[in-house]
Amino acid sequence: MTLDTGDLINSIMQSLGRISFIKPEDIPNIDLYMDQVTSFMDSRLKNTARFQDKDKILTKTMINNYAKNDLLPPPVKKKYNKEHVLLLIFIYYFKNVLSINDIQRLLNPLVEKYYGKDESTDIASIYTEALNLGEDQIEALKKDVMEKYARSKETFSEHEEGEEKDFLQLFSFLCMLILDVYVKKLLIEKIIDECV
Repeated sequence: MTLDTGDLINSIMQSLGRISFIKPEDIPNIDLYMDQVTSFMDSRLKNTARFQDKDKILTKTMINNYAKNDLLPPPVKKKYNKEHVLLLIFIYYFKNVLSINDIQRLLNPLVEKYYGKDESTDIASIYTEALNLGEDQIEALKKDVMEKYARSKETFSEHEEGEEKDFLQLFSFLCMLILDVYVKKLLIEKIIDECV
């Protein structure tokens, strides 16, 4: 069976085009109980899970552990406000790349300085700025993925067309993506270690 990498790359581009981030205005303006927080996060982020029928976006245990480990301020009367939810969204995205310690080092200064403040710079405005940067990156990411894909199609040119060549080129493509993430992760860790 020959791999149809053209269909694969089209599917990837469509998936990247469907990425949407939770906006602060999407979050209810009322404080939520834990079950409401987990339901909200699940409804908004389930489509980002690799195995949507199995992967848990956020559980009560996770939230309790985040609060216990000072990643998240404690709830007030068992309710979580909009800033709690925004911090949980940051944690959700960060935990796929960073250790809990690194997330703590990154978020603790934000929480200490901006959580619960009625100033122009608060958790919501910081989240919005980060969200805008993330949305800007999607087009750049599409271009980068296409360039990596094109480069991978140039590899293993000595092989005849067919399943083996397709697989080796797909492997090359995946290696470029993986190594890109690996190097960026090292860079993130270095910046955290030296600046946060």
